[in-house]
Amino acid sequence: MARRAGTLGKLCHYQYALGMPTRNVSLTPQQDAFVAKMVKTGEYQNASEAIRDALRVLQLRRKEDALKLKALREQLAVGIEELERGEFTEIEGADLENYMAELTSAPKRRR
Repeated sequence: MARRAGTLGKLCHYQYALGMPTRNVSLTPQQDAFVAKMVKTGEYQNASEAIRDALRVLQLRRKEDALKLKALREQLAVGIEELERGEFTEIEGADLENYMAELTSAPKRRR
């Protein structure tokens, strides 16, 4: 029975893999050990599953980075428009440190 189960598992994996493109990747020894540990501890069923999860995280990070960059560009455009309209505060070099400290400090509570 164990032999049949192994054959069935290979058949299921083969059928599953038919619909998915494959890639050969090179990992550092540390990366390979990490993937092997994740599989051994049961967090993932196999190395492919672990690598796919890593790629999902990379995709998410890239989407987040793109959103952050978009927001930064929008804020930059607002700042440039304010500069062009003369809506800014000029700070002398010696006062810059104090000005920045005031901007980043917690608001003071009124009694």
